[in-house]
Amino acid sequence: MKSKTTGTVISEVEVLNVSPRGFWLWVSDREHFLGFEDFPWFRSATIDQVCNVTKVSEDHLYWPELDVDLDLASIEHPEQFPLKAAH
Repeated sequence: MKSKTTGTVISEVEVLNVSPRGFWLWVSDREHFLGFEDFPWFRSATIDQVCNVTKVSEDHLYWPELDVDLDLASIEHPEQFPLKAAH
């Protein structure tokens, strides 16, 4: 007897948890941590603003209420993107 697939993925991007140091993001079957040191634009955001994220393309995320665009490469390797803007 074969098992049936239960449920469907309803979101390709989801905020899993928020802490005082950053938040965990689930994108396309991978978990990422966005620390506020590397991503200062989220430090003063509300949880609702952080959770309102859309996957614009395969490697691009957008937070409309914060007007923040991030490429997955900058999330996976923030050390390669040293320029940060204060928000």
